[in-house]
Amino acid sequence: MGFSIATWNINSVRLRMPIVEQFVMQARPDILCLQETKVPNELFPYAPLRALGYEHIIIHGQKGYHGVAIASRFPLTEDHRQDYCNVGDSRHISAIFERSGRRIRLHNFYVPAGGDEPDRNINPKFGHKLDFIEEMKKLHADAEPNTSAILVGDLNIAPLEHDVWSHKQLLKIVSHTPVETDGLIDVMKRGAWLDLMRQQVPASEKLYTWWSYRAKDWEAADRGRRLDHIWSSSDLGPHLQRIEILKAARGWDRPSDHVPVMAHFDL
Repeated sequence: MGFSIATWNINSVRLRMPIVEQFVMQARPDILCLQETKVPNELFPYAPLRALGYEHIIIHGQKGYHGVAIASRFPLTEDHRQDYCNVGDSRHISAIFERSGRRIRLHNFYVPAGGDEPDRNINPKFGHKLDFIEEMKKLHADAEPNTSAILVGDLNIAPLEHDVWSHKQLLKIVSHTPVETDGLIDVMKRGAWLDLMRQQVPASEKLYTWWSYRAKDWEAADRGRRLDHIWSSSDLGPHLQRIEILKAARGWDRPSDHVPVMAHFDL
């Protein structure tokens, strides 16, 4: 019995519900994790997701900013929201689901983007991002007994050389500076997380999930970054069947600048 999980920074779930519906009808993930929903809890669009078969929905919303949600065909229990950096942002939600007798803790993150200037002394947003990553280092994949773990989301960092279109040109650009990439790799190492996307695609190959709105022709330029991630505890690594990046979604009507990433597991 398998299952699939999709993660997608949707950049306003109400604005882009038509392409959420398009994606769900096409790909049919069992669990859909959204980031940057930009909607308070009381206005979240439950009805269209439930109409598509996602009866179990947990949200952590915020008016106009941030926001994360998990919509599932399976029951969700023990939902939790962590206030990273104690600033009141809606950037994390997690819950337990079960498949084939296995308990799995699913974390959904939206890490701060960090602004434009990679210097915390003149850019508080960048300092916030670094502090957020520092706190994430405490999160371990094996934190709960007899419970596997999956971590997904827009982590806003492209950690490896081929996670960006030009390693040399982006070394001083927020999302690929050494202090960020080293920090995220340390989160993985300390927490014993597996980078499932790079388990499927060698680190020597280019891999992107985001293309800027600023590009006149994003597809022709193909100046992408891998900002969206799917990690797991080590016990789930052998059960990963495949990873899909739906690049075509970047060209849909009124798209997000991120595209959906899906992981398929066979338990």
